[in-house]
Amino acid sequence: MADILQQQVETALKQYIDPYLQKDLVSAKTIKNIQIEGDTVTVDITFGFPTAGYNDTLSQQLKTKIGALEGVGTVNINVSHKIVAHAVQKGVDPLKNVKNIIAVASGKGGVGKSTTAVNLALALSADGANVGILDADMYGPSQPRMLGISQQPESKDGQSLEPVRHYNIQSMSIGYLVEEDTPMIWRGPMVTQALEQLLKETRWHELDYLVVDLPPGTGDTQLTLAQKIPVSGALIITTPQDIALLDARKGLKMFEKVNVPVLGVIENMSIHICSKCGNEEHIFGKGGGLRMAQETDVDFLGALPLDISIRENGDDGHPTVIAEPEGRIAQIYREIARRVSAKLSLQAKEYTTKFPSIKVMNN
Repeated sequence: MADILQQQVETALKQYIDPYLQKDLVSAKTIKNIQIEGDTVTVDITFGFPTAGYNDTLSQQLKTKIGALEGVGTVNINVSHKIVAHAVQKGVDPLKNVKNIIAVASGKGGVGKSTTAVNLALALSADGANVGILDADMYGPSQPRMLGISQQPESKDGQSLEPVRHYNIQSMSIGYLVEEDTPMIWRGPMVTQALEQLLKETRWHELDYLVVDLPPGTGDTQLTLAQKIPVSGALIITTPQDIALLDARKGLKMFEKVNVPVLGVIENMSIHICSKCGNEEHIFGKGGGLRMAQETDVDFLGALPLDISIRENGDDGHPTVIAEPEGRIAQIYREIARRVSAKLSLQAKEYTTKFPSIKVMNN
């Protein structure tokens, strides 16, 4: 009887298609153990991405499916996550204490890339991951203002910098080291050197994800990131209008050329909802991000509205995921963050750090 029930439980689990992995839990290899004692069934599930905000919903749905089986009285669902490092570009060494670097890019400015980056970082943290954000825009750093931080980072050894901690994430930005209104009048080589120093000389503390907020375009900073920094995946932020999509395609193709996998496309400012009357209007066009994703064969990860509260929250140093955690927009950010991390969890793992280095010495 127990063997028959075991098979029935597995069949029930196969019927549940995870919305983020887009496959059933058995074939996704998330089921770690099924235990049957009398009429009590216990299922242990481990995801490769953070799921704190999703666990209750998942548990209830699985309890309903398994509880409907004949002979089952009690159902226990234990959900956990274990985030591992994933493969990066060939010839680039993984970064110490950072499992995965996610680059957030756009082909042009003004599409809300920095706002999206910080809210995704906060969303990943809210779901249980250890997260950092690196502001890689040397000419126009936005993250200090968005995170509401004005302090300078500490240096305990006089050589490296401690990341600035706020809202339960670690962060670093050139904006912490200069006055907010000081222009960075630097040539390209100085910018790329500064980026490498900020990344590699910051003492990141056991990060599951480091979100890198890139400047717009496909210039020196992006090439440095692609050639010298271990990136697990990239996100492309766009708005629906044709001119933004044209530049976003360039950013996507740049990552493809340097063998950085594109995790997907996010459409920002997708729809405007009037705060007075509630009328919905596609100010910048409709469905451009989805079409771009389909035409370039990458995932469409979601659409965000054009809403004044997103701008106000960012300017006030309280990003939407922090300011209105139960609000509709924060939930959209969290849904997109889960799709991003789930997509990354399906990629090849990074094994180079598992093997010892071998040296051949002639005596």
